[in-house]
Amino acid sequence: MDLEKLNSIGYRILFFGSFLLLAVAVLEFGLNWFGYTVLQAIGYTAGRLLQLAAVLLTFVLALLLRQVRDELKKTKLH
Repeated sequence: MDLEKLNSIGYRILFFGSFLLLAVAVLEFGLNWFGYTVLQAIGYTAGRLLQLAAVLLTFVLALLLRQVRDELKKTKLH
């Protein structure tokens, strides 16, 4: 398995992880309207999960932009 495949798998894991955090945050926010919570055991609020999801997505976007930049540099050299 080469490095590009590992990077691709890593990007996908982080990308889906951020959307999973987003879904849990939206679920928590909706349940809080009815007085319930699913995150009581771990102590995170819905806002904190949204922040974590945003950080993960920003990280993934930065890595993907770096990959695009490297591919453009390769095509300019050839």
